[in-house]
Amino acid sequence: MSYVDGYVLAVPSGNRERYRAMAARVAKIFVEHGALRVVENWGDDVPGGERTDLKRAVALREGEAVVFSWVEWPSREARDRGNEAIAADPRLQPDAADADILDPGRMIHGGFATIVDETGGKA
Repeated sequence: MSYVDGYVLAVPSGNRERYRAMAARVAKIFVEHGALRVVENWGDDVPGGERTDLKRAVALREGEAVVFSWVEWPSREARDRGNEAIAADPRLQPDAADADILDPGRMIHGGFATIVDETGGKA
């Protein structure tokens, strides 16, 4: 089964297009380094919870949106090799022009082994 890296982060709502453009550029590089799929999702129905929720997880502030993303890899080993190559790729070094798109200190992420993968028909 595949392996998935998941991310939840806060992005200022005014940076939606800048974030989308940056994410599209970065996604192509991830695929070059072995990712099968990169998906970026802009929150438009993210409810608050009584105990915990995605907004609290990223310390969401007024005027920000929750972004939920994932990268699918063929395996954990492919992900580890890909992430090593990504870390060394000069195209992905921090860019001062993009520094204000998001606060990486409020991003949460983790790697997940796929245990169920059911695919339905196209809608």
